Amino acid sequence: MDDFREQGPLFTFGVIADIQYADIDDGLNFTQTRRRFYRNSLQLLKEARETWSQSATPPNFILQLGDIIDGFNKDHGASSGALDRVLEEFSLDSMDVHHVWGNHELYNFTRSELLKSRLNSAVLADGRAGGDIYAYSFSPFPGFTFVVLDAYDVSLLGVEEDSLRYQSAFTFIKQHNNNEDLNCPPVEFDSLEQRFTKFNGGFSVTQLDWLNRVLSSADKEQEKVSIVSHLPVHPCSTTPICLAWNFEELLSIIQRHSSVVCFIAGHDHDGGYYWDESTGVHHLTLEAVIETPPGNNAFGTVSVYEDRMVLKGTGRVSDIELLFP
Repeated sequence: MDDFREQGPLFTFGVIADIQYADIDDGLNFTQTRRRFYRNSLQLLKEARETWSQSATPPNFILQLGDIIDGFNKDHGASSGALDRVLEEFSLDSMDVHHVWGNHELYNFTRSELLKSRLNSAVLADGRAGGDIYAYSFSPFPGFTFVVLDAYDVSLLGVEEDSLRYQSAFTFIKQHNNNEDLNCPPVEFDSLEQRFTKFNGGFSVTQLDWLNRVLSSADKEQEKVSIVSHLPVHPCSTTPICLAWNFEELLSIIQRHSSVVCFIAGHDHDGGYYWDESTGVHHLTLEAVIETPPGNNAFGTVSVYEDRMVLKGTGRVSDIELLFP
């Protein structure tokens, strides 16, 4: 195993989550319990980008795990301007950036607007789920595939309230959450039912069928697959309030395929990690930039070897070694 280290990694990539930039003063989260550093998040992104670009071997690509700008931008009519500022920072280097969509993207823009925007990085895809589902796969190195999932394919966000898509999602969530404000979780803190809130979403049957086909092909080719989503899907890798609505269906698919080695998500600002011993899959939830104060940071660089990934974290993100099953 040490020989792999001596030879260097096959490739590397950067990871960063929940930047949530807005040109407004620091504030508090939805429950008024945690401070958020809206302007500082752009400075932390700059520091992350400079670290990546100045490394001896810059990453082959960056995974931006969603919530790139904050929903407050919509209230101030600043959505496009805020997005331009963040994407300008990313564009100062030539590394490809794979953008994941989170709830804050959908607070600021409709799905149709996002599909036409620079946050649609499916132009870098080798394969796509099709339609307006923002899910695609790409291969940065022979034998390795990454799958970007659309965790808000089933959602109340970014679609018209009179649309069939909205009505279907509304009917579904009301089976679990009877609160007038659907951003309020339905039950006590520890219950998995907490996930049924408006700021979460789920994966459609169409998307899950597509993922199953991608993984079946990867099994056959003996590839190693990492799946990326804004929402975590394993209860032990996050708090219940941050889980995808139908996480069980996603986990069921993963359990049927030997090719999956890792699931990477954001959304839970505290981060989390769990190794699923039954499948050998690592579930990594990255800490958020937006709740990282000045003088600290929250991003990482992952080196990929034949038998493992090694995450070198910065600031709030810890180092971790992810052995392949």
